[in-house]
Amino acid sequence: MTEAASASVRPPAGTPVTFRWRKWDGAPHWIHECVYLGSDRWGDWVGQQAGWRSVRPGREIITTGPNVTLVPPEGTYACTVNATHPRVRVYIDIAWDVRWSETERDVLEGIDMDLDVVQALDERGLFIDDEDEWDEHRVRYGYPLDVVARLEALAVDLERRVGAFEAPFDDATAAHWLGRLAAL
Repeated sequence: MTEAASASVRPPAGTPVTFRWRKWDGAPHWIHECVYLGSDRWGDWVGQQAGWRSVRPGREIITTGPNVTLVPPEGTYACTVNATHPRVRVYIDIAWDVRWSETERDVLEGIDMDLDVVQALDERGLFIDDEDEWDEHRVRYGYPLDVVARLEALAVDLERRVGAFEAPFDDATAAHWLGRLAAL
């Protein structure tokens, strides 16, 4: 996140916020209804309670269970940890410039780079999703090559850290924020 996103511009804990994703070319991607939970040394945490909406052009999802998402200060990913999802424990959107909006109140925004780290609760285990399609996405959405190289390396590092169960990708760190979400 940019320096403009200092603690003074963050909403109070418990405030409904919008998490809006777009593509590199500016096309809309996802809009998630969330609630701001607070910050810690890892970054900002938002949550989705069961029944909150996520929409994208032509698709809507109503969350079936609670989850929390960490956005680190550098804004290069958004890590969602699910509490009760039947298939996925961790889903990391590799991103560019995730930050608090400078023009809209209570809005987090970022660019979804179409490369994800997923820890599935089935035989797939831990993997980097869309890795085989990223060149296609890069051409389609115009991702700069220097950004592509940086985020590909980040995906490999995040896969290692999730597999090693390092904080903040351990259950204990997420459990604290899931507890806050449940208390709202």
